[in-house]
Amino acid sequence: MSDSVPGSERTWTVGTAPGIFPSISHGIALFRRPLEFLNSLPAHGDLVDIRLGPQRAWMVCHPELVQEMLRDSRTFDKGGPQYDRLRLLMGDGVVTCPHGEHRRQRRLLQPDFRASRVADHTELMGQEAASVHRGWRAGEQIDVSAEMMTLTTRVMGRVLFSDSLDAATATEIRRCLGVVVRGLFVRTVVPVDAVFRLPTPANRRYGRALARLHTLVDALVAERRRGPDRDDLLGTLLRAARGGADEAVTEREMHDQLLTLLLTGVETTALCLASAFSLLARNPEAERRLHTEVDSVLAGRALPDVDDLPHLVRTRCVITETLRHSPPGWLFTRITTRATELAGCRLPRGATVLYSPYLLHHDPASFPDPDAFLPDRWLPGGDGARRDGALIPFAAGSRKCLGDAFAVTEATVALASIAARWRLRHRPGPVESPRPAVTLGPRSLTMICEPRTPRATTGSLLPDSRTAGDNGVNDA
Repeated sequence: MSDSVPGSERTWTVGTAPGIFPSISHGIALFRRPLEFLNSLPAHGDLVDIRLGPQRAWMVCHPELVQEMLRDSRTFDKGGPQYDRLRLLMGDGVVTCPHGEHRRQRRLLQPDFRASRVADHTELMGQEAASVHRGWRAGEQIDVSAEMMTLTTRVMGRVLFSDSLDAATATEIRRCLGVVVRGLFVRTVVPVDAVFRLPTPANRRYGRALARLHTLVDALVAERRRGPDRDDLLGTLLRAARGGADEAVTEREMHDQLLTLLLTGVETTALCLASAFSLLARNPEAERRLHTEVDSVLAGRALPDVDDLPHLVRTRCVITETLRHSPPGWLFTRITTRATELAGCRLPRGATVLYSPYLLHHDPASFPDPDAFLPDRWLPGGDGARRDGALIPFAAGSRKCLGDAFAVTEATVALASIAARWRLRHRPGPVESPRPAVTLGPRSLTMICEPRTPRATTGSLLPDSRTAGDNGVNDA
């Protein structure tokens, strides 16, 4: 049932998701067929009442309402089942901390992610991409998901810890992250703690992986304290800890920030890259145009450099369209800090509110032919988004992702580096659809390597990428 509620500028609809036993069925539907369930909700309203286990929650289905919520982070704070679980893993780092702590933490970390700093990291991003695909062989079947996780773990390891993260530790961190991420989603949609205290094999694996991640981070911090200062993010935190001011970083905060950046900076970019290769393999014309651009811009060089980035227009559009089509961050929760109104509906203090980039990105009212992979929609003059604020792979407002520019640059460099030398093909047979966990993307994607020789081309094929796709990722 849906009733119209007058808003300040338009009439919003508020409804309830159907279900014979909603206190059970909504949680089961979100766990068993999450994407289908999400896409069914706009038919019931712009704001839809659902149940997560015994808890009542509201799903925001219209981009204007999502933007209203995200730009009022004081009222709609990080919280709800998702962040309750994430805080058990990451503590109160910059992603999970409450509104009152966020500004100080962001101010501390922001310099390491400013544009000039991201540019400084371009070379190491290319180096790590090359170190991964250099070992591939023609006709070999590779686990693309694992290879991209290796790449992003190495990149983030160097940004956080310089050369302190050896290959064995990086591999162990990658394995532990995979176990933890798989366990987090079910803990979000089934917010019943007693279930996860049972000594099941899955619960034991989750507990061991979580404990090991904490141990590894503590060991890296202890090792650095014994060595020289470094110009990396751990160095920034250690200098802040030695500052002696009232806002000096504590040992706990240092640990939380490092674990937060590892978790958020490794898997999401790896999933974006794996999704991009899978989508390109199913869309040969988009793949051909990407290869033509990469061959033109790199002109036979193995790695892109910072000066190439403005000219990798289609490469950037492939990343933007992948983030639209298959956003790694696909479902998020907020909690109200006071009684408020949204869509004209009165929400009590402590209400759980959800929004889904996947739902917004697949709304045909915002994106024509939303299930199609169309990178050209982000070219200058392309369709882009019909409704402002509909593309939000990195959220919006003051809690917009700290590392959005870093992630897009890393993905662009990695995609160009790999596409310059390799074409990845799906194995014969159907391509399995990615199953969402706390993030969305292929976790066991196996593809076949085909070497390619860059074709000689001359001249720039497209306008500067600083005007391509700007209505997408940067302005989300």
